[in-house]
Amino acid sequence: MEAPQLVRPTEITALLGRGTAFEGKLQFDGRVRLDGHFKGEIRGDDVLVIGEGALIEGSIEVGTCIVTAGEVRADIRARDAIELYPPAKVVGALHAPAIFIDRGVQFEGTCTMAPLEGGSSATAPVEAAEQAAAGEPAAFDDEPTSVGEGA
Repeated sequence: MEAPQLVRPTEITALLGRGTAFEGKLQFDGRVRLDGHFKGEIRGDDVLVIGEGALIEGSIEVGTCIVTAGEVRADIRARDAIELYPPAKVVGALHAPAIFIDRGVQFEGTCTMAPLEGGSSATAPVEAAEQAAAGEPAAFDDEPTSVGEGA
């Protein structure tokens, strides 16, 4: 009788290597490493590692996202954590309960350090700020309020 295959937590279960390119949707279980070019949507419950030579464009929603190098132009949503290490370059909105950005990382975007919620958007705080700047009430306001009027 054959013993069941156990996957070690640090074992890579899939790899998109340097010099490769893919466009579309990626759905995965286990630990995936991307070192090539990927354009599209990435979804998974486990760990995504973005490494040297990678160029990622689109959207990412995973358990944990670790960017060790390469370039990411995507909104990243992670159930557990997002970690950025140099010489990574990241442009987009980050949303996770834990976010770590090491010295030397080039980052342009927004950070929301809070648990993911079912229908929430990583850009919701930006949208609320834009509405407030335009004089519109934010979508989450229950009642209009005014500042400076007598009590």
